[in-house]
Amino acid sequence: MDGKKEKSLWVEASLLMAVLLLGTNPVAVKSAVAEIPPLPFVALRFTAAGLLALGVAWLLGVAGGVGRRDLLAMIGVGVVGVGMNNVFFTLGVSQTTASNTALIYAAVPVWGMILGSALGLERPTQRGILGVALAITGVGVIVYGGLGADGTSLAGDLLVVGATVCWSSYAVFSLPLLRRHPPLTVAAYTMLFGGLAAAMPAVPFFARVEWADVGGGAWIAALYSTVFVAAFGFAAWQRGISSIGANRVLVYQYLITLTGVVASILLLGEDFGMEKVVGGVILLGGVYMARS
Repeated sequence: MDGKKEKSLWVEASLLMAVLLLGTNPVAVKSAVAEIPPLPFVALRFTAAGLLALGVAWLLGVAGGVGRRDLLAMIGVGVVGVGMNNVFFTLGVSQTTASNTALIYAAVPVWGMILGSALGLERPTQRGILGVALAITGVGVIVYGGLGADGTSLAGDLLVVGATVCWSSYAVFSLPLLRRHPPLTVAAYTMLFGGLAAAMPAVPFFARVEWADVGGGAWIAALYSTVFVAAFGFAAWQRGISSIGANRVLVYQYLITLTGVVASILLLGEDFGMEKVVGGVILLGGVYMARS
């Protein structure tokens, strides 16, 4: 097997692993925050994941060589793209369904396109503008369709929308860093800074938690979300984006959405009504049109 083909297979394997981990994450987070308050959960999750990833990066010899300018950039990207993103995400998924969360997250590429256009990194086309409009309409259908349904709330869905905007900013602003540093290095530092940023508003909540009463299921979900999803799935996704580009990785974003919806139905027993089907089709069609 030649080196180029072997590298391609490694990228495919990384992305498929990321699809499985990121797709099942809403289920894991919803299970964990049923017993662990959202803010302490985010702070613990990403501080631990960042330290774990940074330790692996040091062992592999790729953690050094980060200059002051890039370190400051990683702090900014980490605070917004990881810290704020996951505070919104975790608060949102605690107030809405995991399937709604998975569907709304499919709009991430569209917010990235809007941000890229605003910064002059992309030139909008008529097809792209129509795709953005369709995708946002799809999000609206999903949010509106969930109003009044069991386990959903407008506040929860809007928090998830806010999380997708933060996550898209991470994808845009981390690209220059990924050109200069390995994906694991960028993921490790940004996760650590995001976790530390989330720890500050979480401090008052730590003392209120009866940690001894948190069940084994919640701890297993938290461990899965921290070690596998954050530390390894996050780095695998970064590796894929840096290797094949944001546009080509779009099909895997669809697979994350599908995995999240299926996991929500099978593992949590969530309903999946016609409004979610319609909204999901409009949203995914809009994303495809905008990015193709």
